[in-house]
Amino acid sequence: MKKRAKSIIAALIFLIGLFATSGIGFASQEAGPLKGLKSIKAVFDFRTGSAKSAEVLLGLIHDTFKGKDIAAVTKKPEFVVVFIGPSVKLISKSREGMAPEDHKILDDVAKRISEMAKDGIKFEICLFAARMFKVDPATVLPEIKHEDNGVVSLIGYQTKGYALVPLY
Repeated sequence: MKKRAKSIIAALIFLIGLFATSGIGFASQEAGPLKGLKSIKAVFDFRTGSAKSAEVLLGLIHDTFKGKDIAAVTKKPEFVVVFIGPSVKLISKSREGMAPEDHKILDDVAKRISEMAKDGIKFEICLFAARMFKVDPATVLPEIKHEDNGVVSLIGYQTKGYALVPLY
């Protein structure tokens, strides 16, 4: 029995050493692209018009915000999602013109946005795009701040040091 326990311990030590030297699992952000950073600020240029893509991309943003690599840099990352172009249709409480199969996905998108806002992620809608896509600003989800021009928002955030992340 003691011989087996020693073999298991030796195997575990070997695997830990292997992972530590290979960069798998334990390396985190210490050797990666976030090395040396003291804060994280990102603005997401969100333009997809597909409900399913929006659901996936919002999940990616949320998971990134809560991820261990970001947390290793700061407990308070600053993320802003700016809805521009056809994406403005996906953040309205109105389902007019939407495919019936997208209704459930859009409910999930609304729920995700609410959760993300509670975690501290900010949201903006480009009212120029809302007018172009005939989205009534009164129907936009309540967590989303109204801005006249989303492009101006993107310029402003980038000028303030936010990394631009385009999501189309």
